[in-house]
Amino acid sequence: MNIEAIAKAIETDAGFELPELRDSLAEMHAGINGRTTTAEQSLIILVRKKLGLSQPAFVELIKTPVATLRDWEQGRFTPSGAVLCLLKIIDNHPDLAKELAV
Repeated sequence: MNIEAIAKAIETDAGFELPELRDSLAEMHAGINGRTTTAEQSLIILVRKKLGLSQPAFVELIKTPVATLRDWEQGRFTPSGAVLCLLKIIDNHPDLAKELAV
C-alpha cells in the first residue's frame, strides 16, 4: 500500500491538504480502528488554525454559535454547503477573513 500516493490522490480530490490523513491511512493499513474524520471536519479545523483563531474568536468572525462550531469540528453535524464554500474561500484567501470582521 503506497500511503503517500493514496493521500495525495485524496487531497487532490478534496481540494485541500488533510493534515492527519497519512496517519489515518497507516492505522487503517495496520488494522487499527480509530475515530473517523471527515474532509469537512478537517477543513473547518484547518481554516481556523490557519487564521490562528480560538474557537470563540473564529465563531465571532463567521457569526456562528460556539456550540455549532464544536459540533462541526467533532463531526456530530456537517456544516451547510454555504459554510463549506465560505471556508474554502478563506482557506484559499486568508486575507479576506479580515473583511468578515467589519
